[in-house]
Amino acid sequence: MDFELTDEQRAFRETLRAFVDKEIVPVATEWEHSGRYPTEIVDTMRRMGLFGLSVPEEYGGLGADMVSFALVFEEIARGWMGVAGILGSHSIACWMIARHGTDEQKRRHLPDLAAGARRTGIALTEPAAGTDLQGIRTRAVRDGDHYVVTGTKTWITNARHADPLPVLVKTAVTEPAHRGMSVLLVDPSSEGFTVSRDLPKLGYKGTETCEVVLDGVRVPASALLGGVEGRGMQQVLGGLETGRVNIAARAVGVAQAAYDAALSYARERTAFGQPIADFQAVQLKLADLATEIQAARLLTYWAASRADGGGRIDMEAGMAKYFASEVALKASLEAMRIHGGYGYSQEFVVERLYRDAPLMAIGEGTNDIQRLVIARALVAGKGRIGW
Repeated sequence: MDFELTDEQRAFRETLRAFVDKEIVPVATEWEHSGRYPTEIVDTMRRMGLFGLSVPEEYGGLGADMVSFALVFEEIARGWMGVAGILGSHSIACWMIARHGTDEQKRRHLPDLAAGARRTGIALTEPAAGTDLQGIRTRAVRDGDHYVVTGTKTWITNARHADPLPVLVKTAVTEPAHRGMSVLLVDPSSEGFTVSRDLPKLGYKGTETCEVVLDGVRVPASALLGGVEGRGMQQVLGGLETGRVNIAARAVGVAQAAYDAALSYARERTAFGQPIADFQAVQLKLADLATEIQAARLLTYWAASRADGGGRIDMEAGMAKYFASEVALKASLEAMRIHGGYGYSQEFVVERLYRDAPLMAIGEGTNDIQRLVIARALVAGKGRIGW
């Protein structure tokens, strides 16, 4: 049993940390409040090869192990969670293409996506279908050597930059519904494809989150992911497992940033003639946060390492995402409380962390859904705890 990173992972983390501290932390608050898109940060991530995280080396990617994958999202989210989102959806889509795409689809898309010359995302959610993906209404009707796609997708990260955009559709009306679901790699330049609006958000700024309308979009049959209809739900659920590791790691990053800010402020702020870090009430909060954040980190790395072993990680990823996101929520609130009135000011980072944290309890499946996933795995004997 080894609770340490490898030398390569440690060096990778230090490179990431230096990048975040130099290029993200100094500008995050100002750019987030102004709504500025982090173009320069994206350019650096491209040069670092981070858009190729989940792309195999044979297609020009990093082919990163899942622990290194988690380190990327933890470190970037520590600086600015919204920037991590730019890589998150892209990495899920790349993983799906690499795992399920045809040879032609891999050759056509993965080299450019790995280099960041093109980006991507994933279009699952609809106005009337979030957690219940089987309830989607977007239809793809076969017409010769094309599909005609009609529907609306919402809460789509990278929508204005995705090329292609993997879209979950119904290629057939079946019972159960998942047997008629497929993924199409949609060209955003197609007639009838429109990014209709950007959605206003509490937090998660820096990356766009949009509504996408597909009005009779003609998509070549060759863009059917994997080349076989009816496998879309399976393809998406596998991708979402990696997405939950990414969300858990982002939550750890946000929680760490909140703790760091709280500890620094408690050491500097004085009241009644002494630093508030000397007060037992503050010390108890810091002790709780440090313990819970480290537990969330280890749970996230555990899930990531299990993914590296191959096979499904429904329970492990669910546990990591559920626990880490709840820790991020608590850490951001407790950091605000330690800051007192200043925690409510936009001049201090904890205000942003407090707005960013709730997304992790919702994204990639709500925490109530994660609890059900965990419980069902345990009851069915597909998952177990202990050694």
